[in-house]
Amino acid sequence: MDERADFRRRLLKLILPITFQQIMLGLVSASDALMLGALTQDALSAVSLASQVSFVENMFLAALTTGLSILAAQYWGKGDVGAVERVFAYTMKVTAALSAVFFLAGLFVPAGLMRLFTNEQPLIDRGAVYLRTVSPAFLLTGLSQVYQTALKNSGRAGIASAVSCVSVVANIGLNALFIFGLFGLPRLEIAGAALATVLARLLEAVWCVAETARPGRAKLRWKNLVRDDTLLRGDFWKYTLPLLGNQLVWGVGFTMYSVIMGHLGTDAVAANSIANIVKNLLSSLCFGLGLGGGILLGNELGAGRLELAREYGGRLCHLALACGAASALALLAVTPGILALTDLSDRASHYLKWMLVMCTYNMVGMAMNVMTINGVFPAGGDSRFGFHCDTIVMWCFSVPAGFFAAFVLKWPVLAVFFLINLDEIVKLPAVYRHYKKYAWVKDLTVHEEAS
Repeated sequence: MDERADFRRRLLKLILPITFQQIMLGLVSASDALMLGALTQDALSAVSLASQVSFVENMFLAALTTGLSILAAQYWGKGDVGAVERVFAYTMKVTAALSAVFFLAGLFVPAGLMRLFTNEQPLIDRGAVYLRTVSPAFLLTGLSQVYQTALKNSGRAGIASAVSCVSVVANIGLNALFIFGLFGLPRLEIAGAALATVLARLLEAVWCVAETARPGRAKLRWKNLVRDDTLLRGDFWKYTLPLLGNQLVWGVGFTMYSVIMGHLGTDAVAANSIANIVKNLLSSLCFGLGLGGGILLGNELGAGRLELAREYGGRLCHLALACGAASALALLAVTPGILALTDLSDRASHYLKWMLVMCTYNMVGMAMNVMTINGVFPAGGDSRFGFHCDTIVMWCFSVPAGFFAAFVLKWPVLAVFFLINLDEIVKLPAVYRHYKKYAWVKDLTVHEEAS
């Protein structure tokens, strides 16, 4: 088969299921917004802010699962299934402990968590109900994310996507049943949205466990849970700690954006939450391309085909630029429909219209940054750059500028939103310079025989 045709075939095999999975996950947020917005604008705003706790957990999970993915992709490309299983087991232990912390916090101090994001008491009260009910999902999500990452990196991306998509469909259906009390069920409203999430995550986790038990899968073995491979454990933290630092720097910074908007009124909160949902949904292909491209590069690097991986990196970056531009145009095209579907106040609708327009430039930059910082660089173990880049851009520019503009200069809501959405564009020159150094072209499986 022609080399370019093989590249396209392998890439599509990875990105299509991952992209579909990203779209389906975005639809859960969209369904929550539509159904809760049909109750009251405050219900929508409260759950949007409460969901920031899930966002923070997902930052940690993203670092841990990316650390797993870095090593699993390369060792799978090398053909060392035992190493994949050992790093799978170690990641699961760490993730289970982390997820338990979020579960306990959501269960016992939900109001305290809400006060981190808003000073509006009605939003605090409603959000606390959501967090207490949804807390078991924090534990289940951590477990299922590790399982799905292991499946994606062992040639089973389609199965991982199917698991996630069925869970999403179940979540949306259960949302309608429990939020509105259909077919004689009690009308639970905000608590119903949370209960639907818990049941969907339970389905996802059980299916993942059953799937990995089948022949030909990388398995979670008891012997690997009780005894660590010290070399792989060291490699795991070598690449994961910078990723964790990056996720915290970026994710807490992004959460600060919600804090800023959360103190500008319920209209700003509602518009910002919907704008982010739409942006995330339409950028699903960009995320799928970045995650799938990273796995493909990892396989090539682990197999020792360094020059081919370098060529693939260039192709992937060109595809990311085209994908970002297409996503931005799609966002402009759907904006009138989004405004027609949402039931917001006149002021919130005005905010939403211009927020969606301003998201377009952010999406183009995000597509390139996801491909490089989340895909290409980590594929070869180059996980430190993202941490340094986001520390400087978000904490030396975006976050302080956003707080200063909102609370000192008292800028209008849309001007503040424009400012805090410049971060992805500001990163681009540094990202391009680092990419051209090719520090990411590296085989990480040097401990294969020792392990």
